[in-house]
Amino acid sequence: MSGVGSRPDADEATPRRGRPARRGPGRDLRAAILVGLGLGALLLIVLFLIPVVFPAFIALALVLAVLELTRALAAGGLRVPVMPVLVGVIGMVVSTTVFHLDGLVIATAVAVCVMILWRVTESLGTVALRDVAAGVFTIAWVPFLGSFSLLLFDRADGAVLVLLAILVPVANDVGGYAAGVLFGSHPMAPSISPKKSWEGFVGSLVLGTAAAVGFLSLAVSAPWWAGLVIGPVLVLVSTCGDLAESLLKRDLGIKDMGTLLPGHGGVLDRIDSILLAAPATFILLEVLV
Repeated sequence: MSGVGSRPDADEATPRRGRPARRGPGRDLRAAILVGLGLGALLLIVLFLIPVVFPAFIALALVLAVLELTRALAAGGLRVPVMPVLVGVIGMVVSTTVFHLDGLVIATAVAVCVMILWRVTESLGTVALRDVAAGVFTIAWVPFLGSFSLLLFDRADGAVLVLLAILVPVANDVGGYAAGVLFGSHPMAPSISPKKSWEGFVGSLVLGTAAAVGFLSLAVSAPWWAGLVIGPVLVLVSTCGDLAESLLKRDLGIKDMGTLLPGHGGVLDRIDSILLAAPATFILLEVLV
């Protein structure tokens, strides 16, 4: 799971005119910290005390995220077939756990095909192209990318590597939040996420890279210089994940994907960055370590 720390530069559904460039916290910071600590403790318990339930933990998170996304898309006029997509999520998690990367690829292809056939049947032979595209997007974004956490978990020191894929996005959030609140004056993408600033991004880079270097050196016994590559890449993809979800929410006219996690929004609001960070971590470790 991702982003168990406080969320930086909270998104807004519509920008307010006349606000100063420097921005303060936009959410209930106390609730965000408490919920974040609770999620972090739960994750550590699952990873190190009862690792056998980790696939079920991931499946639950992905199911909740898919439900939030399909509801949000429905509000925007896109009808994603929920039942086949949810069955596909479970199938992708099980296939990845049992058959690893090959299982993930095959299960994803099957899920997409079943979703299209289901939509064709609902339409009595007429394919609603926008709905099918939204369904493929849902499958590719949430369960496909999220299942890479299971591939990380399957490696030697898998629990520690999953933490790496989470720790850097958390450091990205914390560093960006602190630097953005203290120094933020140059908006990064004002039309997408008004509260994100370039100063916050620099804070994310510094803390995220430091976290990667320290974690790889101490917990994974990998060369310290690998953190100088992995850290900035994960910060970049985490930021892109945040901005991508912000753009989607702006298009749909909503502030959060859900309300399940006080101070954070929904599950998808909390794992948006890890959905890109997990596959990026898997690829970088294959290449560098």
